[in-house]
Amino acid sequence: MTPAQLRAFAAVVRLGSVKAAAADLSVSEAAVSTHIARLRGELGDKLYARTGAGLAFTPGGLRLAGRAAELLGLQDRTLLEVSQAGSGRRLLRVAASSLFAEHAAPGLIELFASRADDLDVELSVQCPERFSTLLLNRAVDVALGPRPAEVDKAISAAPFLNYQVVGVVGARHPLATRHASTSELRQQTWLLGPSATGRTGIVPTVLRRLNLDEEHQRIFQSHAAALEEAKHGKGVALGLSFAVAEDLARGDLKRLTAPPLPAKGVWSSLALDGPSAPAAVSELIRFLTTPGAIQAMQRSAGVTAGRFRPAIHVTHWS
Repeated sequence: MTPAQLRAFAAVVRLGSVKAAAADLSVSEAAVSTHIARLRGELGDKLYARTGAGLAFTPGGLRLAGRAAELLGLQDRTLLEVSQAGSGRRLLRVAASSLFAEHAAPGLIELFASRADDLDVELSVQCPERFSTLLLNRAVDVALGPRPAEVDKAISAAPFLNYQVVGVVGARHPLATRHASTSELRQQTWLLGPSATGRTGIVPTVLRRLNLDEEHQRIFQSHAAALEEAKHGKGVALGLSFAVAEDLARGDLKRLTAPPLPAKGVWSSLALDGPSAPAAVSELIRFLTTPGAIQAMQRSAGVTAGRFRPAIHVTHWS
C-alpha cells in the first residue's frame, strides 16, 4: 500500500464517490480508480461496491477505512518529527474547545512554552465531539476541554480544572437587581459565544436545561464579544466566573440570580495511550495540574473579540 493509494481510498470513504474524491485531491477520476484497483488487488478484497443508495463497503473495506486515516496521520506525524529533529525543535499540536481556547489557553500555553526553548505549541479550536477522531488520526497530539460523552478506548482522559459558568447582565438591565424565574429567562435575549453551537460542555448543558428556543439565542464570533454586548444591556450572557470577575467588581456586569445558574463544569485532557505519543504531551498533562498552570489559566487575559476566529484559529507559541 502506498500513501497515494490510501489517500485516494480515504477520500472516497469521506466523500462517497470517486468523482468527489478526485476533485478533492485535484487528480483525475482515472487516477483515483487506479489507486483503488491496486489496493483491491494487493488486499484481495473488493473494499466496496456501488449501489443505488451509494457505496456499500465490505467488512475489509470498513476496516481499511478506519486504518487509512490513522496511517496517513502517522505518516504526517513521522515526517514532522524527522523535520523537527533536523531543525532541533519540537512541535506540540493542541486542540481545544472554544471556551477553553479563548479564556484559559493563552496564559497556559504561553507559560508552558516558555519552559522549553526547543518547543513550539500550535493551538487550534475544535468541537469536543471531534477530539477522538483528531487524536486517532494523529491530526493533533492532545485535546483540552470538556470530556465528550464517548471516548475511544485507545484514548486516556484526565480532568485537570473545575470551573464555574455564571449568568451576567449589564448594570442597567431589568434583571440586574432582582431574581428571575426560569420562564422569564426563556423570554430574554441570550448573547452566546461559539461554544453554544456544540453538544458537549457546560454552555450547551445550561441551554438544554432552560429549554431555550433558538429565536432567543444570538451567537457571536467569540465569548468576549457576547459579554461586551451584555455590558450594553443587550441581553443575558454566560461567562466563566474567573473571566468576568473584574467586570463584576467594577460594576460593568451584574451577576444573575436565577436557576439553573451558576453551573459547574470540568475541563479534561485527552491523549492517545502508549509510548508513541510525543514526550511533550506527557509534559503538558503533568503541568496542567500544577499551581502555576492553574493560576495562568484563571488569570489569562485571553484574546480580544476581534482576534478570536473559532473556525480557523491557529496560534503558535515558541
